[in-house]
Amino acid sequence: MRPLPNIIVALLLLSTGYAHAQSSELDSCNVVWKSQSRHAGESMPCGGGDVGLNVWVENGSLLFYVARSGTFDENNAFLKLGRVRIKLLPDPFGGVKFLQSLVLKDGCVKVWGSNGGISAEALVWVDVFHPVVHVEIRSSKPVRAEASYESWRYRDREHTGRANWGNSYKWAPQGDVKTGKDRIRFQDNKIVFYHRNKPGPTVFDVTVKQQGMDSVKEQLFDPLKDLTFGGQLEAKGMQPAGTFDSTYLDTDYRGWKLKSASPVRSVNISLYLHTGQIAAEKDWEAGLQQTVRNASLDVKKDQVATRQWWQQFWERSFIFIDPSKSGTDPLPRQAGRNYQLFRYMLGCNASGSYPTKFNGGLFTVDPSLTDTALRLTPDFRNWGGGTFTAQNQRLVYFPLIKSGDFDVLKPQLDYYLRLLKNAELRSQVYWGHAGACFTEQLENFGFPNPAEYGWKRPSGYDPGMEYNAWLEYEWDTVLEFCLMMLERERYAGMDVKVYLPFIESCVRFFDEHYQYLARQRGTKVLDAEGHLILYPGSAAETFKMAYNSTSTIAALQTILQRLLQLPSGYLNAEKRDQFRAMLSRVPPISFAQIDGHQVLTPARLWEHITNTSLETPQLYPVFPWGIYGVGKPGLDIALNTWRFDSNTIKKRSPVGWRQDNIFAARLGLTEEAAQLNTQKMKDGPNRFPAFWGPGYDWTPDHNWGGSGMIGLQEMLLQTDGEKIYLFPAWPRDWDVHFKLHAPYQTTVEAMVEKGKVTLLKVVPEERRKDVINKF
Repeated sequence: MRPLPNIIVALLLLSTGYAHAQSSELDSCNVVWKSQSRHAGESMPCGGGDVGLNVWVENGSLLFYVARSGTFDENNAFLKLGRVRIKLLPDPFGGVKFLQSLVLKDGCVKVWGSNGGISAEALVWVDVFHPVVHVEIRSSKPVRAEASYESWRYRDREHTGRANWGNSYKWAPQGDVKTGKDRIRFQDNKIVFYHRNKPGPTVFDVTVKQQGMDSVKEQLFDPLKDLTFGGQLEAKGMQPAGTFDSTYLDTDYRGWKLKSASPVRSVNISLYLHTGQIAAEKDWEAGLQQTVRNASLDVKKDQVATRQWWQQFWERSFIFIDPSKSGTDPLPRQAGRNYQLFRYMLGCNASGSYPTKFNGGLFTVDPSLTDTALRLTPDFRNWGGGTFTAQNQRLVYFPLIKSGDFDVLKPQLDYYLRLLKNAELRSQVYWGHAGACFTEQLENFGFPNPAEYGWKRPSGYDPGMEYNAWLEYEWDTVLEFCLMMLERERYAGMDVKVYLPFIESCVRFFDEHYQYLARQRGTKVLDAEGHLILYPGSAAETFKMAYNSTSTIAALQTILQRLLQLPSGYLNAEKRDQFRAMLSRVPPISFAQIDGHQVLTPARLWEHITNTSLETPQLYPVFPWGIYGVGKPGLDIALNTWRFDSNTIKKRSPVGWRQDNIFAARLGLTEEAAQLNTQKMKDGPNRFPAFWGPGYDWTPDHNWGGSGMIGLQEMLLQTDGEKIYLFPAWPRDWDVHFKLHAPYQTTVEAMVEKGKVTLLKVVPEERRKDVINKF
């Protein structure tokens, strides 16, 4: 064999060195605890596929809550699947020698303890490709093992007062609201459990009737009817040991216990899960057994495949910040580590039947650990379970574009695709025109939340409207998900034909509905310049009864332009002409003068400000729409808006869903971006550092973490057409190693050490010419 040329040897050594560096950098982000936890609020996440666990060790017992995407009850609460408790006797975890670690590269949690001459290790992992939780325990000496399935839904649970904020009724329950009890039993040497939505009216049925859609009910997508979910807990060599009743924190529960027939040195515990909308319970049980068979064929092979999935996930994208070489401030390093931790949490729902929810995702725990006044069951989360609030959800999913996680993005986009027909039927029934009408607070069947829609409505009020001072006329948030759909093509070259009917229907709604409203007022459907009259409208939830909202105009301009920029083959000539005509009818963005400075305004006019949290839609042309930014015309106008508009200044904050950190980065304001992003991404108030919250929503606050991810990405890399701006808002004294995605199937990997770029790898190489270093 001929020796490799020296240059190839050098490149191989260099690439191997960076691969090793990346591995060690990721390992440095692992979370390691050297003591047990006091309660579930001191748990760490573990998951894969569409399953999430909160794992902790308390009083020598290994516990975990189980959550899975799409487990909604008849009231649209997002139910946990229960809690598992594992106890070894004698107890190796109850002493002072203890470690619990989240191992990111493998996506698993490891627990080790040594006590009284016995040491043991437990490996907790979730199969990415099958809905199965595995716990593998190895002990230095034989121990007796117990595994208990614990459920607070061993009885019906009635919901009153604030408890209904965990479902879709919120402050306006219609009669008695309860979650029916689960079916739980020993079956041979296993524990089988499941929840089945009760027959009769669900919140879907109540909402359809409330909102006058009974005439088309048979055509509507209903996700709640006959929905059944649960699983089976088993372990070889374990047998039933009876039931017991107890209380954990604020909630009574019943436990079903398995125990080993004799002392063992190893035990493998498996929790198989299954969800389905089925007419008969026996069919659900048949589906569960099929899951068991599929996942039991070769567990070791499944474990290898799961580890490979996580390895590819981490190789796809990363941001590692290590300022220790050039400074003493711990916050930048915390921000970099927490970026990785939160991305892991998002990866745990990569194949979810539903999107990761902004108000806790798969990782909520007992509510009194977030708010001491809420002594409710672990099923509770504020702002509901089956209600998806677009302004919040978008922040969870936008960062997945530059991280290249388009597989993780898919559940959010599929969620909207499922709802298209329901949204189009709303427009047809209420107003007799085409287009999909999506509201801001959206149930998982595509209708407005019934409490927000309003039960006490004036006679004759438009049935298609929410009678709600915050949410009325706020329809434009769906367009941000249209942008995500289009970015799949621009960034990854993916075929987006399946999304085009959805996107067209969304923009068509605005074109047809505002002409419809104009006809109700008079004979002219357009203004004197031939533009739509976008009134009444809304600029976020803040500037209400708006005329030509800037957020709506920026959205329509961008989506229509992006449709017209699609490669040939996507649109025929007729469609292109239709979209050009629509674009010509979109009015221009409005401006104003503040002390002689031209600024963006929230709208041309508005009647009042409603949301005291004060969102800043006047900066939405910066983010998410990217009309203004680094290297783009009109940057000075956007900067003036940031600096001189009192409404953009007075509530500036890193808390929760606030986007000030993103605006600062996109405007190239390095100092402000660094401050806001480190304050947002620093360790949260809980033991696991990326469990932020509650903010404006709940713990762990996922739109807090998502907006933080976006902010760090925008500090490092921004794009304009084919141009790639490197370090547009990055402090020179922050060492960093990152890999992010750019349009046209491009990745950029770079490293900064002591203020100098020491690595720049652009794939494909021909895109290097488009990189502009802003240092």
